[in-house]
Amino acid sequence: MARTIEISREFVDELRESIKENDEKKALQLLTDFHAADIAELYRDLSIEEARYLYLLLDGDRASDVLAELDEDDRNRFLDVLPGEVIAQKFIDHMDSDDAADVIGDLSEDKKQEILLHIEDLEQAGDIVDLLGYDEDTAGGLMAKEMIIVNENWTILTCLKEMANQADAVDEVYYVYVIDNNRKLKGIVSLKQMLLSNNATKVQTIIEDDIIWVNTSTPGEEVAQIMEKYDLVAIPVVDSLGRLVGRITIDDIVDFIREEAERDYQMASGLTDEVEARDKVLYITRVRLPWLLIGLVGGIFGALVLGRFEGSLKLYPEMAFFIPLIAAMGGNVGIQSSAIIVQGLANNTLKGESTLKRLSKEFLVALFNGLILATLIFVYNFFVSDSFALTLTVSVALLSVIVFAALFGTFIPLILDRVKVDPALATGPFITTMNDIIGLLIYMLIGRLLYGVFAI
Repeated sequence: MARTIEISREFVDELRESIKENDEKKALQLLTDFHAADIAELYRDLSIEEARYLYLLLDGDRASDVLAELDEDDRNRFLDVLPGEVIAQKFIDHMDSDDAADVIGDLSEDKKQEILLHIEDLEQAGDIVDLLGYDEDTAGGLMAKEMIIVNENWTILTCLKEMANQADAVDEVYYVYVIDNNRKLKGIVSLKQMLLSNNATKVQTIIEDDIIWVNTSTPGEEVAQIMEKYDLVAIPVVDSLGRLVGRITIDDIVDFIREEAERDYQMASGLTDEVEARDKVLYITRVRLPWLLIGLVGGIFGALVLGRFEGSLKLYPEMAFFIPLIAAMGGNVGIQSSAIIVQGLANNTLKGESTLKRLSKEFLVALFNGLILATLIFVYNFFVSDSFALTLTVSVALLSVIVFAALFGTFIPLILDRVKVDPALATGPFITTMNDIIGLLIYMLIGRLLYGVFAI
């Protein structure tokens, strides 16, 4: 039985030595107790040729499990050095249709066609082609074709025989799905109920028709929410005509949620594409640069705002001391508000709530927080500064900036979601940059107004 093992440098050196000496028996023995995920981790410490040698030693089922565990970039680099025939026979033939579609879908069109042509099981090849036609972030792209299916007109005895034939292609049997002669989903039937029923009983008499299903076009996020809400370990997928075409299992949804969380986190951090620490320098630079350029442009606009009020700063230079405070508070409040909205949109807790109601709530929260912070800075400046105009300016500006930043951070992700743009774009650099610019403008305008009234 495979178990998780910590991979040490000494172990890697021993494994590489066995590969160098072409000692197949020792190499396989070293990996005997390793889980597929642990073997996948070894890829990072091996060269392409070493990894190729090692993985081709594994039996088909284990080799396919390892391939499925590899990171996308690592997997593609590995597959690029293998012929399509080897990939098809060594890996794809032993994989579930959804995993096979994920592996093939990431490759070039030429490589994809080469592999498909060498898949011996034409039914499996057809299933993979079907799955490749769906968007990877929809239920169709997440589902697998392998499942246990029985006809509502079958007897229990017929069902048990057919299930025995189908079970070999299914790793985990969560539900037995019932269809009619047109393959339309009618419900599910429990194994317990089948075992307790007479062999001559028709399935349609013991069917459970109150089931939850999703369409092939249902977004992955919605599928995840449905499975979480109803504590499902698997969910059937139907096409536009109600015909059963696949199922999505909990492990696929967990992987999807993790990938979406990583993507949203990177997007909120100002990364335009998925990136990992071990990616090449030029690629990481290209991914990071766009938002940095936006930050640079935002900084230039902020400088222009200060330049526009250069005269006021010369007359009242003490205002410059609080510029970092105003900018930082506006950015922090904006990120807090946008993060809450993005989270609410992601987990569907904002469903049915109007934009006006959400803005009103954020306004009240920002007003209370702003009044508390403005009062604290007012007391500080009142005893530290000898300028009442500065004391009042900083307090009023801080309150105004906090309220504006909260409303801005709430409104932008809601609008982006309304126009079908990922609201995660509204967090991080975008909110920070815009609040810096507008916060400085608010501060300088309030300063000019109040200094004109209270300055002596």
